Amino acid sequence: MIAAAFDPLARMQQWLFESLVQPLLFAAGWMRYEEEAFDALEWLPIGVLEVALLALALGALQRRWPVEAVRDCAAVRTDIAYTLLHRLGLFPLLAFALLAPGFDAIEARLRWLGVSRFDIERWLPEAAARPILVFFAYLVVLDAVDYLIHRGQHRWRWWWALHAVHHSQRQMTMWSDNRNHLIDDLIRDALLAGVALAIGVAPGQFVALVVAVRLVQSLQHANLKLRFGRIGERLLVSPSYHRRHHAIGVGHEGAARGCNFGVLFPWWDMLAGTADFRPGFVPTGIRDQLDGRDYGRGFWSQQWRALLRLAGRG
Repeated sequence: MIAAAFDPLARMQQWLFESLVQPLLFAAGWMRYEEEAFDALEWLPIGVLEVALLALALGALQRRWPVEAVRDCAAVRTDIAYTLLHRLGLFPLLAFALLAPGFDAIEARLRWLGVSRFDIERWLPEAAARPILVFFAYLVVLDAVDYLIHRGQHRWRWWWALHAVHHSQRQMTMWSDNRNHLIDDLIRDALLAGVALAIGVAPGQFVALVVAVRLVQSLQHANLKLRFGRIGERLLVSPSYHRRHHAIGVGHEGAARGCNFGVLFPWWDMLAGTADFRPGFVPTGIRDQLDGRDYGRGFWSQQWRALLRLAGRG
């Protein structure tokens, strides 16, 4: 386990499990998921490290090279609340409680049918079947799926009603990555977890993959004047590249419903013709916000207004 490398955090994981999670599992009759629940709780100590890294490292960079001055501190505080909800393990534990029984039933059914899971590691040449290369292979596959999910979030009106919560932030910072509707996050996490399960990603690998993606996404959303250069911009999504995806009148416009959908790698945008590498740090948000449309100020108002939009009443 990652947390085991940090003894105080590992002890925190053990104490929380024995004091809170294990009694709840026993009361619900879910003790058969005891091991999986303990692994899920590992998100908490990892999240503590992530939040500390964001506050110290990215916070210092944002203060040194900001794109714009912070004008709306209340909106940033709301984004911090989203980040704490996701990074400190509360949302992963909720997703686990809802999804684990379903995945267990599906896997049991597949075994009964004699269908074994596809394991990407077995398809790699022996010379390439090294841990770091296998990890990168999983990362590429999951990022391609994430690109398709992101296109769907902008293409389908019902999904955009939820995903607009993320794009309504007009003061982007390193905390803005997790500003999402909970239903939107649950759908995305379920799809990615299902693909990870299908291609043979082990639980420990999945934790490492998610942490790697989340750290890069926090950097992408940072209020940071940073480009990776002509070549680097085409290898990894930068703050400049992703900011254009959030730009008013650019990031959700045209036949493709926007540009720069890549989550980690811009390769999928380049293949699909949705890449926009123009430099510059443009204002962010959604066009109809300029006409006065209200997407909510606090956490609960943003969640509720998204549901109203989903019902065609917002």
